[in-house]
Amino acid sequence: MVSVRPDSLLTLHYRLSAPDGPDWVNTFGHRPATLTLGAHQLAPALEACLLGLEEGAQAHFELPPDTAFGTHDPARVQRISRAALQNHLPDDVHIAVGDAVQLSGVTSASGASAAATVTAVSDDMVELDFNHPLAGKPVVFDVHILGVL
Repeated sequence: MVSVRPDSLLTLHYRLSAPDGPDWVNTFGHRPATLTLGAHQLAPALEACLLGLEEGAQAHFELPPDTAFGTHDPARVQRISRAALQNHLPDDVHIAVGDAVQLSGVTSASGASAAATVTAVSDDMVELDFNHPLAGKPVVFDVHILGVL
């Protein structure tokens, strides 16, 4: 059987969630995911779980917060004016607590478009959390490896 290597192309089903929360991602019962390890399509800790698994393998992993998506960094929570935020969102977008927003014209350190979760809203201010939604939480990672190239 073929085993997962650091540069493998994989087809798999996977589920990612906090132990007490709903699924953050779940491909089971849907179209499987196809990804290349080492291409930053999964967090490094999740990729490390896959290494050595064989085609057909099913596995369950429980990762502590500091291993999965890191600790929650309060410095990555920002308050900005509602007017400034609207400059980076399409005109028809209404924001509410819990919404995930993709900010046009704002990039992360990796060069990707910045994404944040709205954590508070007032008439004139919006609080955005730029941490990964699972940062600071233990993570459950279930996988079924369908194919390895």
